[in-house]
Amino acid sequence: MTERAETGADSEPSLANDAETRRTADSSERAYNTIRKLLVEFKLKPGERINEVQLSRSLGVSRTPIREALNRLASEGFVSLTPNRGFFVRSLSTEGLLDLYELRSIIECAAFKLMCERADDSEIDRLRQYWEAIVDVYPNQPPDIILAEDEGFHLLIAELSGNPEIVGQLASINARIRFIRRIQIEHPSHDRAQITSHSAIVDAAVKRDAENGAKLLREHIEMTVSATQQALKDALLRVFAPDNGAELKRRRRTRDV
Repeated sequence: MTERAETGADSEPSLANDAETRRTADSSERAYNTIRKLLVEFKLKPGERINEVQLSRSLGVSRTPIREALNRLASEGFVSLTPNRGFFVRSLSTEGLLDLYELRSIIECAAFKLMCERADDSEIDRLRQYWEAIVDVYPNQPPDIILAEDEGFHLLIAELSGNPEIVGQLASINARIRFIRRIQIEHPSHDRAQITSHSAIVDAAVKRDAENGAKLLREHIEMTVSATQQALKDALLRVFAPDNGAELKRRRRTRDV
């Protein structure tokens, strides 16, 4: 009897710890979602130092879940961490952007050619199945889902190359351009023709047409660069010159004509 009672008493701290862990995880997830929304809506300006104390107070949580959320956002490329200074919102700049996209093009074209050489039919079919499962709903989803599925498509090609270093390099590039790509996907200039482009890339993979597939990938990435540059210009106008909102709308109408 005594032994059972002691066992029950010992379990109470464990249950309390589990409940505390769940509360911390919930707070961290809520902080992550809220801060990410502030970032993509430019409520936190590019280059601005993030005030963790202020966020903690406004969200009604301790600094621990705020720090966990910011570390997660840093790993995703939405904020940067400077030692001894804290977290900063990623800047909106074209500096180095073209270099990153050029490197991305080189890596992905090489990955596609290796995939055609090394992957067996069942592995190539994974790429076809991945795209066919999302193609019909792809353009009508929220920007975050489109971004995640697009990254997944390109990373799968890298994975099927059989070279894990290529996967790591591409994942690193994705982290550095993700914030800017998120802006581009939400921008009116986002080209729905990318759906056709993805489908053509899959078709080339099934046919193991390495040269044409690499050419399609290169053109696909170049198209994204052009759209991203325009999206960045409009984002900077929106953030730092809010009074020019009417001018931005006029420019959008002009593009649509």
